[in-house]
Amino acid sequence: MASGFVDKANITVRAGNGGDGAVAFHREKYIASGGPDGGDGGRGGDVILIVDNHMSTLMDFRYKRKYTAGNGAPGEGKRRSGKDGESITIRVPRGTLVRDRETGGIIRDMSDGEPFVIAKGGRGGWGNRHFATPTRQTPRFAKPGRPGEARELTLELKLLADVGLVGFPNAGKSTLLAAASRARPKIADYPFTTLFPNLGVVYVEEGLSFVMADIPGIIEGAADGAGLGHDFLRHIDRCRLLIHVVDISGSEGRDPVEDYKAVNAELAAYSPELAARPQLVAANKCDLTPEDDTALERLRHCVQEDGYTLFELSAATSKGTRELMRAAAGQLASLPPVLVYEPDYVPPEPEFGSAADLEIEQLGDVWCVEGPWLDRLVAHINFSDYESRMFFDRVLRDNGVYERMEALGIEDGDIISFCGMEFEYQS
Repeated sequence: MASGFVDKANITVRAGNGGDGAVAFHREKYIASGGPDGGDGGRGGDVILIVDNHMSTLMDFRYKRKYTAGNGAPGEGKRRSGKDGESITIRVPRGTLVRDRETGGIIRDMSDGEPFVIAKGGRGGWGNRHFATPTRQTPRFAKPGRPGEARELTLELKLLADVGLVGFPNAGKSTLLAAASRARPKIADYPFTTLFPNLGVVYVEEGLSFVMADIPGIIEGAADGAGLGHDFLRHIDRCRLLIHVVDISGSEGRDPVEDYKAVNAELAAYSPELAARPQLVAANKCDLTPEDDTALERLRHCVQEDGYTLFELSAATSKGTRELMRAAAGQLASLPPVLVYEPDYVPPEPEFGSAADLEIEQLGDVWCVEGPWLDRLVAHINFSDYESRMFFDRVLRDNGVYERMEALGIEDGDIISFCGMEFEYQS
């Protein structure tokens, strides 16, 4: 891939952890037994993706691969909550696909202007003031903050263009883009002068315009990774219409008809859906074609057999370019809008584990029980219903949770904290 353009990058993002809750007690002159007043920890910062219309490559991600949001601050006394962690914003070019690196699934298509939270910060832990009860007036414990989300991502840039220019190297695609728009791509009389896609806005008439992309030259074997074509074929995916530019002069010593067939074969090898995309064929460099040359008629016959329309033009002199652009605008009017990729990422099933994986911790006279298995069980219990509570109690007993706690020394009357809810233990 050319060093000047980066259209794919792997990054790691990590949201901030929540701050720990505080253990503190109110102490003030003339106020006796002020009680617990530990504040909650702050929430961890998020990692947010946002579109930047001034960016056209993923070059920035070549040098920085890890992005970490700020952690929440711990709580303080006097019921003061910790400061939330600072969120970070990652700017990406419009049209960037955000994929899960492991599965390749699309998490988000950054084609609109809406910010997207790619990693959420962890919740802050509760301070000890939440654990005060009439029978436990001086709780000397608080909850820790929850960890923030972490993701391994692949960013992939697919240009947002209505029309894509395809063809062999040096067929005149950059010249056509320059003639039809205000874009100024590099133009020279040797192959592969275009090393990265160029975009230009074509103004056909008042209120009628479209975006056209000059894709680097496609050669035979591009769909299998040969040349530059494989790296940039993906940019044609969003194009609603293709303009196939063919060098009709044969100035490179190639046969125009064979060039036309070879490029279409590469498109089909890369994506049958892409090969079926509407095409206009531009026979370029007509000003350099000998009068007795039969190449133009041979190409016209081949193009008409495929059901396409052939346009004769000379991009260098702008002859025929306006007619081609008008035809492209007319065809775009009846085509669906630029493709936007729907997310297909399927998050992995959470690992709930078993009751044996639960964490049991004694904090004073409170026993805190935590774990994914318990979270899932609590989510299905209606604690305002007596039968549901009895079912909850029975599941815990049948799965050996109480047996483990008894082995650790729990006694009747101790308090058990399940997911922030408290119960008095009775054997």
